[in-house]
Amino acid sequence: MPMDRRAFTAGLAAAALSGTVAAEALPAPAGPPVRIAMLMFPGMTALDLVGPQAILSGLAGDRLHLVARQAGPVPSDTGLSLVADTSFETCPRDVDVLFVPGGDGTPGQMRNEATLAFLRERAARASWITSVCTGSLILGAAGLLAGYRATSHWCVRETVLPRLGAIPVNRRVVVDRNRMTAAGISAGLDFALVLAARLRGDDHARTSQLVAEYAPEPPFSAGTPETAGAEIAARAGAILRDLADGSLAAATLQPPR
Repeated sequence: MPMDRRAFTAGLAAAALSGTVAAEALPAPAGPPVRIAMLMFPGMTALDLVGPQAILSGLAGDRLHLVARQAGPVPSDTGLSLVADTSFETCPRDVDVLFVPGGDGTPGQMRNEATLAFLRERAARASWITSVCTGSLILGAAGLLAGYRATSHWCVRETVLPRLGAIPVNRRVVVDRNRMTAAGISAGLDFALVLAARLRGDDHARTSQLVAEYAPEPPFSAGTPETAGAEIAARAGAILRDLADGSLAAATLQPPR
């Protein structure tokens, strides 16, 4: 009996070239399905969400919920739309993992009381409260990172996170108690593997990494301001200025934490 690629993606086993293997050859994930709620909002960065969703989906099965204020298409910050299958009202109250992506729409969500109330309510019972990129700023605006070490995209990490009560850390993935935050966009894959290891063990995460063939060899050493150099960092900073300034302004409006 064949198993589809969605199950492989979560790291159940390495796929054969045909894309299927015998189900009896696959080790089943230990434990019950993980209940995951992944926030979506207009102007999110699609890769912040899609990378982790690909790694974690097989751990959750039909208990992975793509949640927006209203179910339906949600446009990302590059115009690609993704579909939310669950609304704030219909999302289960008890989840194991609460996840927030970032993107150009971050400042608006930092001011959105419906979003912040949803996050506070679900976070009260979640085992893991997590984010990728500027999603940590939305968590911070909800009061969920006060006193926690956290990371975010480099353009806001040192300037905005402290205003939200968080302690900024320059790392790809930061774990502090039950908070797990990741740096910008591409760090979502690192985050998902770290979380998968916490949920199902290192071997499960290693298998997921191999199924995804996640063995990055970037053509340039320009993934951080330090390695990119001053000129490239300035160009990137100009592209990100509206996001950085908007996030700082939204954080300034938050009550002291």
